[in-house]
Formats: sequence, C-alpha cells, structure tokens
Amino acid sequence: MPMVGDLFNVRYGHSLELNRLTASDPETGIAFVSRKMSDNGVSAFVAPLDGLQPAPAGELSVALGGNGVLSTFLQERPFYTGRDVAILAPKEPLSKAAILFYCMCIKANRYRYSYGRQANRTLKRIALPPPGKLPDWVESTKVDRFVGADQPANKNPAALSKPTAWPKYRLGELFDIKKGKRLTRAQMTPGATPFIGAVDNNNGLTAFIGQRPIHKGNTITVNYNGNGVAEAFYQPRAFWCSDDVNVLYPKFKLTPGRALFIATLIRLERYRFNYGRKWHLERMRSAALRLPTTPSSEPDWAYMERYIESLPFSITIEQGAA
Repeated sequence: MPMVGDLFNVRYGHSLELNRLTASDPETGIAFVSRKMSDNGVSAFVAPLDGLQPAPAGELSVALGGNGVLSTFLQERPFYTGRDVAILAPKEPLSKAAILFYCMCIKANRYRYSYGRQANRTLKRIALPPPGKLPDWVESTKVDRFVGADQPANKNPAALSKPTAWPKYRLGELFDIKKGKRLTRAQMTPGATPFIGAVDNNNGLTAFIGQRPIHKGNTITVNYNGNGVAEAFYQPRAFWCSDDVNVLYPKFKLTPGRALFIATLIRLERYRFNYGRKWHLERMRSAALRLPTTPSSEPDWAYMERYIESLPFSITIEQGAA
C-alpha cells in the first residue's frame, strides 16, 4: 500500500505569523491557511508579500499539530500557510474527487496524534489506497454540485425597514397550531418518513421512520420544550413530529421564503422561555411577531419573500413543497 510520500511531494509551508501580515479582502487577497479544522483551513485573507510566492492552487494543506492535527484541505486558490502546516503536491495528475478522497483518508489518521505527538515526522509514512483501487463512488461523486450555491436568488438588495416599527400579529391569527405526537425510539420502524424532534439543528430531523406522516408538509415546526425551545424550521415534506414540537399550519399562502422569514423571527423569542416556562400551545397562539406590513395593514408577504431571496445561498431554496 502506498504512503503519502509516494503519492505526494511533501514540503513545509511558509510558517508565517498572521499578526505580522496585512489584512486584505477575499476578492483580492491571498488565503492564509492555518491549523483550523473548519473553513477549509483559511483563517484570513492577506496582502501579497514581496518576494514570497504563495503555494499554487490545486495543492493540499495539512495541519501538522494542534487541535486540528491532520486537517487536510484542497486549496483552490493560491495560499500562504501559518506555522506547522505542510503542503502536498500530487506527483501524478489526480482528479478533484480523488484528491478530496485522499484528504479524507489523511484526516482519518488524526486519532494517532495529540498535542504531544505531532505529524511533522510521520506524515509521509501514512498509508493510502492506491490510485487505481479507489472505491467506485469516488469518481462518480459530483464534487462541484454546490458551486454557485452561495448566490442569492434575487440580486436586487432588499433592506429591512425599521423592524421595531412593524405592527404585531398574533401567531394564532396567522396559523392553526397543532401538537405533535409522542413516539419512542423503541416504537420507531425503519422507513422514509421524516421524524422531527425538539432539537436545534438539522432542520429538526432526528430520524427517518416507517410510520405514516401525521402532519402535512409546507408547514413550520416550533419546539415548545427541551434544549431547543423556540427553534423553528420549515418542513417541505409530510412528517411525524414529537410531542415536544408544535406545528404551524398557515392561514395564508406559505412559500419557503416566507416560512424562513417567519421562522427566524420565531427563534428570536426563545429568550422568553426555559425549562420552567415552556412555550405551550396557548402561549404560542397568543404570542405576537412584528412583521412588515402593506398600506392595507396586511402582512407584506411579497416583501418578506423578496428579502429572503436577496440573501446569500437563497438560490438553493427549493420552491416546491409536498
């Protein structure tokens, strides 16, 4: 089985100190790659240094120590590195999918290291699968499927106009609010129905179950109990939700953009509730949100939708609902 040093030319990075560099903007600056575990390792963007060439796009950065040891990333633009970062250049041409797979393989060895054992001497000896024997799914994966996903759906900006002056609308006026239903882990069967729990991440999704949905899609779920109280999520598909979750059925035409706008405002209410004061059904019906309004004193749904569509990544919002 080949090792890192067989497939890549390995060299130390630039070992620069970020506090000695001049900050720049992402459009014109050079990416500064540190030992971060996230953001592709990029800590900042800096001005070019006279006489120091950045590493070229297409090479890999590998953290040799620290909390992010062996965090490995493909850098798709020229970059400088901080201390204890190695740079890998493929010895033979590799597809982008293969390079990303090797990034994953290198990072999978991080359990071997700690603050007392860095990877600067052993990186070259980490074993990797031969290029001709990668899993079939590697090359069939569409690695660029999210290119352009950070773009807005509508490039005309829509600024918020004095939210504190917006009138209040009770949730009970806007929605019929229904409860979820208890379902224990032992009762769940495998299947394709989304199960929404009282969590604060992953759109509330905690499992896929075999039971039939009990709530329709194109609704909003709101946790009234648990650690994620007042977390609100738009549900495009029919689903089952726990008894710690309430479901908002709209009395108006709900779209994903409108739902995301409202869900954001609902989350801002969470400071009012805790384990001793739950957001139960009656409190939720009487709770009020400030919403932009039309001259006829109706919620300005078109404005809400336009605002959401002007935000980065809004191009990825699915317009259909089931």
